[in-house]
Amino acid sequence: MAPIKRLATLMSIIGAFAILRLSPQWSINQSFLPTFLALLTFQFTVLFAWNVILYPKYLSPLRHLPEPAGNALFMGQFVTIRTEATGSPQQRWANEIPNDGLIRYLNVFNEERLLITGPKALAEVLTIKSYDFIKPAQIRNGLGRLLGVGILLAEGEEHKVQRKNLMPAFAYRHVKDLYPVFWAKSSEMVKALTDIIASPGEDPSSDVSKLPAIEIGDWSSRSTLDIIGLAGMGHDFGAIKDPKTELNVTYRTIFQPSRQASILGLLSLFIPFWLLRLIPISRNQEIPAAVKTIRKVCHQLIEGKKQTLDSKSRDSGKDIISVALSSGGFTEDKLVDQMMTFLAAGHETTATAILWAVYILCRHPHYQTRLREEIRSKLPSIEDPSAPIAAETLDRLPFLQAVCNEVLRLHPPVTLTLREAAKNTSICGQYVPKGTKIILAPSAVNGCKALWGADALEFNPERWLTPGNANSGGATSNYAVLTFLHGPRSCIGQAFAKAEFAILMAGLVGRFEMELEDPEMEIKIQTGITARIKGGVKVRMRAVEGW
Repeated sequence: MAPIKRLATLMSIIGAFAILRLSPQWSINQSFLPTFLALLTFQFTVLFAWNVILYPKYLSPLRHLPEPAGNALFMGQFVTIRTEATGSPQQRWANEIPNDGLIRYLNVFNEERLLITGPKALAEVLTIKSYDFIKPAQIRNGLGRLLGVGILLAEGEEHKVQRKNLMPAFAYRHVKDLYPVFWAKSSEMVKALTDIIASPGEDPSSDVSKLPAIEIGDWSSRSTLDIIGLAGMGHDFGAIKDPKTELNVTYRTIFQPSRQASILGLLSLFIPFWLLRLIPISRNQEIPAAVKTIRKVCHQLIEGKKQTLDSKSRDSGKDIISVALSSGGFTEDKLVDQMMTFLAAGHETTATAILWAVYILCRHPHYQTRLREEIRSKLPSIEDPSAPIAAETLDRLPFLQAVCNEVLRLHPPVTLTLREAAKNTSICGQYVPKGTKIILAPSAVNGCKALWGADALEFNPERWLTPGNANSGGATSNYAVLTFLHGPRSCIGQAFAKAEFAILMAGLVGRFEMELEDPEMEIKIQTGITARIKGGVKVRMRAVEGW
């Protein structure tokens, strides 16, 4: 659309000069500016009529696909999308609108969106033709401002090279070596929480209703930030011990939803990114300052790592920086981009999963009790952070795996992601023009009743415990879980995240009995990078003796 707008502006300039030179009687007051503005207004009126009415309603090759009812004249389903939680409308449409894997809906100014719901369509978009579908400029500019062009935003050959060089750091055999780091940080978090809930003269194992409420989201973010620091950079950020550390405060600034951030996100649909950054509001000052701080920390850590790794020990480091440096495939600036990606995406997504897991287990105390019993019978005491914890150890906790899998299915931290057709292509035989926006909605696919059955929207960890279903949950397709996506663009840190999530949950549930401070709390999902519960989750925690 931007090139068309620039072309219309250029044509208006040329037209105004031509009229004034060749037919001044057709100009407005024989003046350039009014004539130019008149021509520009006319062209934009024609463009508006074409883009908003004629093309989407009468000419689009996608117009015959199933779509939700109740489109506004010019704004399609925009009001519904903006007023409901991200991914919620798409989940409802996937379950209520009969479809063969594709649903079309209209967004602001009737811009088309193609929602992918079926396994065959997902396989084409994510695997078979994955590089036909790229992240739109709106996403690249917005996230690139925070992350640089790391593996999350790289496209085409650049992405292939980055993924190849980083894969050794996230190979399962390498992730297994990081389990002791996860367990040590889980132990540190549990001990810190035990100290917090123990008011002077009060026993932390006393009646849970008398204990102070803890906002679990803050603790999960601090714990996962420390873990990605140690596992990713070989450096402990110390956020569990001190929430006021520079990096933790900086990330809370970035991830804290605000009205200004929401407004900027809305304006990005209409205003070029370069102009959006010039709007004089505090958010436009906070983000560059935060990014500068994070990049500075990353540069310092990389320089320190370079000095530590001599030629003989270059392959001995277990953290991500060490592996990436060993590959020789990154300049320092490119490596900083990767570190910023892993710091942001790697800690906030898992922290969000922990938030949801704690909330769900508070709503289902019988599952919480059952999980605690399994953890205590199979894992060493959390009081011993040096106890040997290996992948084989977690494999002996099927209910822990089932609970974690079900949380990630029912409440994926990222509920929706966007792609754009990089060229004219097709999905399941349906022609898809270049520039079409493609919606991948984990919340919709993970909660699709056609894939998961009538209880798709219910928390049911038992589905992962029936014979042969430990990895599938009983779904008939690998594409029934979209939490980590699939194919060449799938989350490179999936094994890392799932192990970290399970071990942190083992520490929390193994030590504490938890209940919501307000059992009647109303759940609202805040708009942001991840699908967090608005206002956080405050829980009362009682240390259960004997572990």
